[in-house]
Amino acid sequence: MHKYTNALASESSPYLLQHAHNPVNWVPWSQEAFDQAKKENKLVLVSIGYSSCHWCHVMERECFENEEVAQLMNAHFINIKVDREEHPDVDQIYMTAVQLMTQKGGWPLNCFTLPDGKPVYGGTYFPKDQWMHILRSLEHTYRTDRERAVEYAEKLSEGVELSELITKPVLDVKFEEERLHEMVLRWSRNFDKIEGGGTRAPKFPMPNNYEFLLRYGVQYESDKVLSHVELTLDKMAAGGIYDQIGGGFYRYSVDMIWKVPHFEKMLYDNAQLLSIYAHAYQVFKKDAYARVIDETVEWLNREMKSKEGAFFSAIDADSEGEEGKFYCWEEDELKQILGGEFSWFKEFYGINQKGYWEDGKYILTETVSETLFAKKMSWSIEEMRSRISSVKETLLNERKGRIRPGLDFKCITSWNAMLVSGLCDAYRALQNEEFKLIARKIVLWIQEYQLNNDGHLFRIRTNGQTSIKGVLEDYAMVIQAYLDYFEISGEEVWVYRAEELRKIVYSEFRDEQSKMFFFTSSDSPLVVRKMELNDNVIPSSNSVMARNLFRLSQLFHENELKEDASQMLANVYEGMEQYGAGYSNWGNCLMELTREFYQVVIMEDKQQRVSDQLLKHYLPQVVFAISDSEENELPIFEYKSGQKLPQISVCYEGTCLLPTSDPEEALLLIRKGH
Repeated sequence: MHKYTNALASESSPYLLQHAHNPVNWVPWSQEAFDQAKKENKLVLVSIGYSSCHWCHVMERECFENEEVAQLMNAHFINIKVDREEHPDVDQIYMTAVQLMTQKGGWPLNCFTLPDGKPVYGGTYFPKDQWMHILRSLEHTYRTDRERAVEYAEKLSEGVELSELITKPVLDVKFEEERLHEMVLRWSRNFDKIEGGGTRAPKFPMPNNYEFLLRYGVQYESDKVLSHVELTLDKMAAGGIYDQIGGGFYRYSVDMIWKVPHFEKMLYDNAQLLSIYAHAYQVFKKDAYARVIDETVEWLNREMKSKEGAFFSAIDADSEGEEGKFYCWEEDELKQILGGEFSWFKEFYGINQKGYWEDGKYILTETVSETLFAKKMSWSIEEMRSRISSVKETLLNERKGRIRPGLDFKCITSWNAMLVSGLCDAYRALQNEEFKLIARKIVLWIQEYQLNNDGHLFRIRTNGQTSIKGVLEDYAMVIQAYLDYFEISGEEVWVYRAEELRKIVYSEFRDEQSKMFFFTSSDSPLVVRKMELNDNVIPSSNSVMARNLFRLSQLFHENELKEDASQMLANVYEGMEQYGAGYSNWGNCLMELTREFYQVVIMEDKQQRVSDQLLKHYLPQVVFAISDSEENELPIFEYKSGQKLPQISVCYEGTCLLPTSDPEEALLLIRKGH
């Protein structure tokens, strides 16, 4: 029984349901909420968060569960709760507004608007007394000086609309590789040469940053950049940011040494980290990277998988009201559980000052490489790994008895699509058929549940119910996933499905003048339509689309699509070297458009697979088309040879080199060009 129940009780989002029994009269995001605000002539509070957000929980306890605060909110405001993962379009607008007002952002995000949705004031976390002061001040201002509030909201909305907006195409741009070198030179000044990552805390994994740096390091043979990528990935894999017992990465590290994480686990982080560790494995051949991939996929299957084959969005940082309680260990507890294994475990995993966190708790980190530790202990590497595997299994079983953090059980289309890409990359690197099977189940899930009858994408599926129109992120990531899955499966139907989605994006998201794409479709009810341009933890939807268009141009021999990708890059080209971390995926696009790019067509003999022998190599400047059938309609298969199978045709700018049946010879052609 609950003392209070509000309109969120009928929602499916775990985050909204967390607030369903607050005394605040929360309502979900809808046009009806703003209609009510106009009717009652009240300001609107748009309060945005997500289920695994630690400070969202803190503000709920301090403010939204407080009856005195709720009384004030209910009397003078229409209060809307938004799950940012369901509505990134809403979050994008009001986050921009708060950043313009305060020069900072984050979650919880609390933005007050006029009844028409135009923002007037906002911020992030507020303690109770400050929150009540803000509520009273805003209500007084709106009641006594409404004209000033409206004038400010108009100017602020204009600023929101103009941020990250390109309305005119930038013409006559000549792409130069020097831009990439300048980008990396400036960026490298902030490389942490001891711990990897950047030179400030908190430290976020930022997988796409390292995708770009790895690719740059390989293609331009930069030992300095490659060493930084390797150092960063080593430190992350050995650090507290990685769940050493259960697999998977936490959200970020609060310190400089990747030790103390913010303990939430997000699907989109881990999906992308599968890709960078797979690519790094292809380059550096480190067993530790393969272990990270295997353990992360095991964790995803164990704790994040839905019955339908898709994956849930997040696991909370908190359990029993305490962050990290589920994942940390006390020394006496470990002694009792591990018995005779504890002495070496203590040294290897830092149950000492290095691993100590707070309140008698330790965060497990690898203090030394397996190889060095095995040598010190006079163990073989096989014995070392066997012991590690055994204690991990023991501690994982022990951990199962603890009260688990909350699970956000909604499945998000774009994040699942990112996981498809991560699994495809992992398959290419490790040749594990399970990874391909999981990826296949996800793309089939998207086809079955996340498309309406007109071929448009939905964004969310929760408890068997599909909802919310897809935004550009969903379309861009699904197109990318379909193309990635085609490259490992040879099933060309996925290219055609990607092309169907591309046509929808052109029809409903495109700005015809600039050739860029809005984040929301043309029928969006939001106060402004924005373009997502800067790469962040998730690369920008425009940069993903630009790269999708380039890949489709290679598969369909459609030069117009390549020209569109070039125009998109041209629009952000000027100044991108100033902030490499914010243009890393655009940097990948620039390499595709300035470096030699190959189409590799592999006609398989069903009895003699050769494709995997090429796929296992790191070849970012290649699009693969693989088939064991003569019935192929994609234009790229025009490059195929009619000779005895298997045959590999390596092509560049419409010209094919002599076909070969030897993967090593094909590899040499790709790496050395003509």
